[in-house]
Amino acid sequence: MKKTKLGTNTNLIRGGLNRSQFNETSEALFLTSGFVYDSAEQAEAIFKGSKKGFQYTRYSNPTVETFEKRLALLDGSEDCFATASGMAAVFFSLMCQLRAGDHLVSSAALFGSCKEIVKNILPRYGIEVTFVDGKNLNEWKKAIKKNTKIFFFETPSNPLLELVDIKAVCNIAKKHRIKTVVDNIFASPVLQKPVSLGADIIVYSGTKHIDGQGRVLGGAILSSKKFKENVLKPFLRHTGPSISPFNAWVLLKGLETVKIRVEAQSNAALEIAEFLNKHSKIEKVFYPFLKNFSQYSLARKQQTLGGTILSFKIQGKKKEAFKFINKLRIFDISNNLGDTKSIVTHPTTTTHRVLSEKDRLSLGITENLIRLSIGLETVSDLKKDITAALK
Repeated sequence: MKKTKLGTNTNLIRGGLNRSQFNETSEALFLTSGFVYDSAEQAEAIFKGSKKGFQYTRYSNPTVETFEKRLALLDGSEDCFATASGMAAVFFSLMCQLRAGDHLVSSAALFGSCKEIVKNILPRYGIEVTFVDGKNLNEWKKAIKKNTKIFFFETPSNPLLELVDIKAVCNIAKKHRIKTVVDNIFASPVLQKPVSLGADIIVYSGTKHIDGQGRVLGGAILSSKKFKENVLKPFLRHTGPSISPFNAWVLLKGLETVKIRVEAQSNAALEIAEFLNKHSKIEKVFYPFLKNFSQYSLARKQQTLGGTILSFKIQGKKKEAFKFINKLRIFDISNNLGDTKSIVTHPTTTTHRVLSEKDRLSLGITENLIRLSIGLETVSDLKKDITAALK
């Protein structure tokens, strides 16, 4: 029978399905640390790799493998390795490739923990780092050295939704045999496919849109099969940032509805961004699909929708920002995003607190900046909540 290409929704429900001998409807949860073998010879063959089989959940697990296969189908990458968290995915996607004496080029606009890894942790291992304005292609070109191994960036960035031209930067990297690692957490694999634009490695926090319901931690590194088998897998299986089978199972079930959720949340986010854009008490709104967004054309080129996150600067300073946040009744005050519940965040004092004041201000992260993650509540209720808080 000829194999047919299945649609996204079908893959999100049935991709990577691996039923046990019990023929269960829902994917089985293999909550086990290890596996047994029929013979010593079989164990030897599996450990040698001459025979396929599971060895230890730190290496792989049937539930984890199903999650990895399904996410790879959505992302468009050949393969996937699930990790314990999104930050584990970011750190190990870099460390599995880098050695002392190597050079990494990164966009300056990064999430606080990502910036901490690149700026302060990698140099401890003798890795040289250069930060560039991710929007400026010439800066990427000028930063390249003989020992440059990786280009790293997130797009859209957290929290100001700054975009990097994925295709253009990847083209520059390929000319110099540099690997490109893209943090696609804000857009999610639903709205943006970096691999189709030339990216080599894509990282996700499963905690965000993939779960999207505030339940578990998890992450994933997407790449070619060759990169996973030859570079990523040997490094990760010995260093141990493995995801638990239970968390993988929760994320697997989250994938079934991720497209529906992210698209609905993105449509609501655009409506709220347009609403705030006209409000007299708002200085500026940052949302990729607003027509007055500085990178609107690029956003329309590489994203299908604007995403579930928007940021804005309220008139005033920290006092006014806190007053607004505290007056909200539907929005939860939290540092998470991509959840079905709408969330409000003050980046300066939470997600980007680890950055110096100088670094924050250079990125435009001021005390009056507020980030909203739009959930699945009725949009008119969210608007009323925002209106009342602004009064």
